[in-house]
Amino acid sequence: MKVIVNVFLKNGVLDSQGKAVHHALDSLHFNNVADVRVGKQIVMKLNETDEAKAREDVTKMCEELLANTVIEDYTIEIAK
Repeated sequence: MKVIVNVFLKNGVLDSQGKAVHHALDSLHFNNVADVRVGKQIVMKLNETDEAKAREDVTKMCEELLANTVIEDYTIEIAK
């Protein structure tokens, strides 16, 4: 089973990488970009057939390792 985890900074947390990308886009005359937030995507293949168990396991992975839940949020997508 393929699982996609998207990790991104919570609203209100300064995204310095996003600001740098936004500035670079402005420098390249892409002036219609209002804001940029940069995150990370983690793609995993699990040896699990039960979707509920996979989601439970990946949630635990996110809470313990993949995301800093003090400043980051995450989403989990199960792709069959």
